[in-house]
Amino acid sequence: MTAGATGPAPAGDARHRFDTFIVGPGSRLAVAASRAVAESPGSAYNPLFIYGGSGLGKTHLMGAIASHARAIQPSLAIDALTLDDFVQQMHAAVSLGQSEAFRQRYQRVDLLLLDDVQFLTGRRETQSEMLRLFNVLQGAGRQIVMASDRPPAEIADVDERLVTRLAGGLIVDIGAPEYETRVAILRQRCDERAVQFAAGVIEALARIPFGNVRELQGALHRLIACQALEGREIGPADVATMIGRVPDAATPLGRTGEFELFVTGLSRTVAQHVDAWRARLGEAIAYWQGEGYRVTALEAIVLAGEPVADVQRTIDEFAASVDRLRALEAEATAVDPALGGDEIFRDPAAVAEAERFVARAREGLLPPAGPSPAFTRDAYETGASNQLAVRAADAVVADPGRTYNPLFLHGPSGVGKTHLLHAIGHELAAATGGATTAAVVGAQQFVDGLIAAIQDRTVERWRARFRAAGALLLDDVHFLAGKEQTQEELFHVFNAMHADGKQVVLSSDRPPSELGDLEARLRSRFEGGLVVAVHPPDRALREKLYARYLVQAGAEPEAALLAWLAGRSVASVREIAGTVHRLVTAADVAGVAVTLELAERELDGPGAGRQPAPAAMHAVDAFFLDDEKVVWDWPDVGGRVIEEWR
Repeated sequence: MTAGATGPAPAGDARHRFDTFIVGPGSRLAVAASRAVAESPGSAYNPLFIYGGSGLGKTHLMGAIASHARAIQPSLAIDALTLDDFVQQMHAAVSLGQSEAFRQRYQRVDLLLLDDVQFLTGRRETQSEMLRLFNVLQGAGRQIVMASDRPPAEIADVDERLVTRLAGGLIVDIGAPEYETRVAILRQRCDERAVQFAAGVIEALARIPFGNVRELQGALHRLIACQALEGREIGPADVATMIGRVPDAATPLGRTGEFELFVTGLSRTVAQHVDAWRARLGEAIAYWQGEGYRVTALEAIVLAGEPVADVQRTIDEFAASVDRLRALEAEATAVDPALGGDEIFRDPAAVAEAERFVARAREGLLPPAGPSPAFTRDAYETGASNQLAVRAADAVVADPGRTYNPLFLHGPSGVGKTHLLHAIGHELAAATGGATTAAVVGAQQFVDGLIAAIQDRTVERWRARFRAAGALLLDDVHFLAGKEQTQEELFHVFNAMHADGKQVVLSSDRPPSELGDLEARLRSRFEGGLVVAVHPPDRALREKLYARYLVQAGAEPEAALLAWLAGRSVASVREIAGTVHRLVTAADVAGVAVTLELAERELDGPGAGRQPAPAAMHAVDAFFLDDEKVVWDWPDVGGRVIEEWR
């Protein structure tokens, strides 16, 4: 629990730190996970989802994550805001025609903290924007933390794809404080305000079962006010009468301006002891870091320790480089909105490289974004549920453009289609020594790019960028249904690439035959290659995935533990990752190893026995036991073949 959780805090709020957060049984797991995220953003639990009732400390934890992360890595770009603030900014950007600038701003954030995400209900546009943003941030290894008053599955009317991505991280809850934690919170607040009560008063107040920390603090503030105004010492017997066992809603009597006075005094002291040139450069470094630019050049001058003859000229030259980068970024965005977020526009020391980058973009020589470094072939586990798709992918890499062109992968959300798509992109580039550039884009990104090109009258240049790629890998093509102009453009891009012998790979949540509002000519082309399903992970694959994730988390994958976990049916790979995050965090908090006993207690509750694998799952697994022979399902019945894989 927290001694003060009173609304959204900016990143680095001095009041919201881990050392001011009173940890109780109901918050121990959430605090441990939050600290791990702050110390290693993007690699521990991503995303981290914290939920609990109002006033239990979620916002305090969010602020603590930001403060701790910034203390460890001052250069991190951190943004903390509520969902309502996010929505207002998005609407303002749309009304001003700055939607792409809005997206680019958040795509450059290293640590994004979103509070009150329960208000996603019914906001389809916001959900789509968040899904797009999450894909970019997670693909780049950047951290996302969210807080809500309920778990993701209980937030009504939310896109299933967004829910599965949340489930792929770690979901932790914060419960109401019990008696001992309430006592600790009250004592801390009294120490902060230098208030003393008679023996037993704090304990008497803590015995009242307040539902959250804010109510507890309100009651304490009432006692403080009564004791100060009445000029007498309150006793334990007075507590129940004064509180009436109902939390007081009076405005807390806080300290006025103490933090501001402290900062002002500190600033004056520092200014007296630091050279003027160093102070001015320090201000410039802080400013440009806040704007999201690399300040390596300015930092090198400060570290060298040699006084700068003309500080203003140095700062002006740096600012001029930033202005040039902004102009180049605007040019790149005009060519393709996705180019505007490239990291090359964040380094003022690389203006020349940025100019060459934009020149190539204007000529249509830059294909769309390539595969994400987060999704490699080595990290993709294979089992009976996905072996056909994996073998088809490997065959495509071995002989691109000829063996299976196009390759169409379909299956429910979270089963690994996107990972495999990006892995194919990596392998195609590696197989040709980097000569093949694979354009890996989502269907929504494809649509947005076309709309921007139509508005700017640069459709030909947009087409040229795709045709410049050595392969096209298009994710979530089911989102193209009903979009006639986009389908028309995809038809032409597809024909051009196919005629040039370039590989095309597509993914969807359903096979081409079930895609409504898809033009017949596109459907026939999709079905003219190889259509392969990717199913939820089977038992053997679940065991492999649990073993991999446990090892990555530094836990020992015991055979009994793996067998028990694999026997639990899941709908997606993200659920497996989320389960491992939960177990490892629980083990860290308890100071024990990840064992079968801990897993049974954490996942099924005390006293629960081992859950045998569902009979239906065994039946499915048995079907695939013989992996020596597999049947490829071709659209054309006459083209069905049995391939021997030895």
